[in-house]
Amino acid sequence: MKALKHLHRLIFINYILLKHGLDEIVLATRVFKPLRFLIYISPIRWHNSRKQPRGIRIREACEELGPIFIKFGQLLSTRVDLLPDDIATELVKLQDQVPPFCGKQAQAMIEYSLDKPIAELFSSFDISPLASASISQVHAATTLDNKEVVVKVLRPNIKKHVARDIEILLIFAKLLDKYWPGSRHFKPYEVVLEIQKSIYDELDLMREAANASQLRRNFHNSHLLYVPEIFWSHTKSDVLTMQRIYGTPVSNIKELKARNTNLKLLAERGVEIFFTQVFRDCFFHADMHPGNVWVSLDNPSDPKYMALDFGIIGTLGPADQHYLAENFLAFFKRDYRRVAELHVESGWIPKNTRVDEFESAIRCVCEPIFEKPLKEISFGKTLLRLFQTARRFDMQIQPQLILLQKTLISVEGLGRQLYPDLDLWHTAKPFLEDWMRNRIGSNSLMRKIKAQGPFWLEKLPDLPGLIYKALQNAYIEPKIMSGNTAVRPSVWYYFILGAVSAALVTLILVRV
Repeated sequence: MKALKHLHRLIFINYILLKHGLDEIVLATRVFKPLRFLIYISPIRWHNSRKQPRGIRIREACEELGPIFIKFGQLLSTRVDLLPDDIATELVKLQDQVPPFCGKQAQAMIEYSLDKPIAELFSSFDISPLASASISQVHAATTLDNKEVVVKVLRPNIKKHVARDIEILLIFAKLLDKYWPGSRHFKPYEVVLEIQKSIYDELDLMREAANASQLRRNFHNSHLLYVPEIFWSHTKSDVLTMQRIYGTPVSNIKELKARNTNLKLLAERGVEIFFTQVFRDCFFHADMHPGNVWVSLDNPSDPKYMALDFGIIGTLGPADQHYLAENFLAFFKRDYRRVAELHVESGWIPKNTRVDEFESAIRCVCEPIFEKPLKEISFGKTLLRLFQTARRFDMQIQPQLILLQKTLISVEGLGRQLYPDLDLWHTAKPFLEDWMRNRIGSNSLMRKIKAQGPFWLEKLPDLPGLIYKALQNAYIEPKIMSGNTAVRPSVWYYFILGAVSAALVTLILVRV
């Protein structure tokens, strides 16, 4: 029934696939193989698009099919374990720049959402958009108190179009689950559900504003990253107003060099920002393509990153964070045995996996890349080989890590552009070692004690009575073994236990 409801869209999708010569991919599946002979007598085969490499044809088809397929292709590009190199390379290039919609219509939508005429909201508003993407577009404006801002507004009817295409993707994913042998590793339905969540998050501009506000707090007064201010009075679920910032896109290497920017420092700070977000905050910007990353050149010798577009944010739970940190550290130390053990302990590969075999396989992939500058290695290719190796050991996809993989590949790309000789290992290893020390050392213990301080302070008056009752319940006929003889403890036994407990609580509260 769902397929019939979207029949028109399904026909259009098939037309685009055929237009770009992608019938060879569709008909390679087990379901359609019996129909392959039809394509050889079809005039579609004469289309010029077939002269293009298949990766380019897939990318162009995604761009023509619209925002959901663009986002799907962008996310799929991070699954280098499943894609041939030529397709993965092209999908990384997917850009969601589309023609703008009418500025007057954008103004009307802003007025409707904020329930005021534009003149009562801004002292000036530029009808011509600064930028236009598949989900929204941005206009420059000035607030009534003369602050420069940008106003982001969703495209008309975008939620309806997104819901339709997501439903179609879910239909395709179910078919893949049923007929594609590789679906057990890739989990198409789970991947599409992950895309659905990501896209719906992007459609809620209040959520994006909250993400930006949290990231701004995390890097308040930081020398690494600047996050623009959110104007909450001018922000709703379909309109976002944010401080306008000025900088140079990180991809504009020519301009950065012309301004004598310290590119080595900039590349190292990109790595530091990534690890800080992932391991200090468990909250990271997960859409770090060059259009969303600018550089402030107020002081080129001490450059600072500026972040834009906070619709896609990744988070990690404590368990994933811990396993990732240990994996990175073991990897940097070339402790492949520990890497293999961590994969088993985390449940990423089956418990019955032979650790020594997995260790040997990881060593074969990783050993050749060490002690090389970034320009001579590729995380994408290394991840590809690692995932291909892990698949032999029945490693399952980890949906919560998809955004992290995408972000890591983006950081690699930025680093290679800025400073190809960047020593990623030297830059990242000290940060992770400090993080692990803080996590399991005395500083971590004191932070936990401090966090529990108010609770202990509230319970302190009741503590002696609770200790006495606990001891009384534990020993109806309290006895202490002395050699082979059981003796009744004296009152001093209870006094000492109570005193020790009180001393521990007092120490906690004093340190708090």
